[in-house]
Amino acid sequence: MTQTDNSIKVDEQKPRVSVSSNKATGSIDKATGTLNNATGTVKRLNADDIRSMDQRQRVHFINSLSGYKSANIIGTQNQNGATNACIVSSVIHLGADPALIAFINRPHTAERNTLDNIYQTGVYTVNHVNSTIFEDAHHTSARYPAAISEFDQTSLCEYYTDFSAPYVQQSRIKMGVEFRQKIDIELNGTVMIIGEIVEVLLDPELVADDGKIDVVAAKTVAVSGLDEYHIATSLGRLEYAKPRK
Repeated sequence: MTQTDNSIKVDEQKPRVSVSSNKATGSIDKATGTLNNATGTVKRLNADDIRSMDQRQRVHFINSLSGYKSANIIGTQNQNGATNACIVSSVIHLGADPALIAFINRPHTAERNTLDNIYQTGVYTVNHVNSTIFEDAHHTSARYPAAISEFDQTSLCEYYTDFSAPYVQQSRIKMGVEFRQKIDIELNGTVMIIGEIVEVLLDPELVADDGKIDVVAAKTVAVSGLDEYHIATSLGRLEYAKPRK
């Protein structure tokens, strides 16, 4: 299997790992599945190893592999005005013009109030989770029936403009989003919800002259796995990358 530079190359016939940038080599102990190299011992897992994990262990393991993820609360209400708040860790940027974002929702095999409300009304909000509300934000993942609002079960407060979906008042970066497209992912039954940002609420001091938003100053948190939250620390901004001469 050949990959781009700086990637790990594994040849099943010759159990050896090489990194093209520094020529590091290692050996694989087939009995234990460990890889020994200059950086230490690395556990090697194949697809069968992953499938054989205990179901809950596998869920934690795979959810942690992608590293830090954004933590946001999706705010919705149904046609009768009943509100819902739900934390998600899958919000991604899709484009700046138009301003599109997306998130992944789990299979619609059970009651999914967030999805139902979005389909009914066509609007929702995306609210950054910060260090002062992360515990209540996490609690919104509990499965309450549609008649019970997560806002009522936590200290999170609804906030409204003339946009019809509820914002989270304590969030320092809020987006009003209009539903644009649903993509069914057949591989695992999940759904990608794509929306266009039509309103933004935030402290103007968080926005730099070039438009960059300071999520560190906003105390926006990241999540790893299913249940661990982190505060960000900036390592600095870098210049636009160009090929080296």
